[in-house]
Amino acid sequence: MTPSQRSICLYCGSRSGRNPAHARDARALGTALAGADFAVIYGAGDLGLMGEAARAAHAAGARVTGFIPQHLLELEVGMPDMHAMIVTETMHERKKLMFTNADAVVALPGGPGTLDELIEVLSWRLLGLHHKPTFLLNTGDYWGPLLALFDHMVAEGFVGPEFHSFLTVSDSVGELIGALRRALP
Repeated sequence: MTPSQRSICLYCGSRSGRNPAHARDARALGTALAGADFAVIYGAGDLGLMGEAARAAHAAGARVTGFIPQHLLELEVGMPDMHAMIVTETMHERKKLMFTNADAVVALPGGPGTLDELIEVLSWRLLGLHHKPTFLLNTGDYWGPLLALFDHMVAEGFVGPEFHSFLTVSDSVGELIGALRRALP
């Protein structure tokens, strides 16, 4: 990674889900991140959308760094060809190091782990602990129910309307790459 190269932290499922568009977009995103000269930081797994995105990024020439806690090494099957794999003691340490080493965060479809990571980053932003841009790749409107919940939280007065500005939602990989380039000139 060059000193000026930006790193994108990917949060995404360790499963591929039922919709083949999720895996297709994960691969397309990995390839596009490499093409835009972004390095990739992710959870080090070789399964699901994590593996799809990381393998595609690596194959297209991106620097790929994975962070994985010791207890998940066998369960998530670490990707063998990444540039660096950092083994952590805990999930908390993994999440902290992934975020700290990234210039922006992108969440793809995923399960409770992906949601946990995304909500934590948005909570930290709400508390003023960072100003890193955060993005959702909303393949097939996967995140629609969550976005509706966010609207409901604002409407009910649990967060202010500025909460919407903490998250950029993109329906396509091309749109997301354009938004990343604008956010990280």
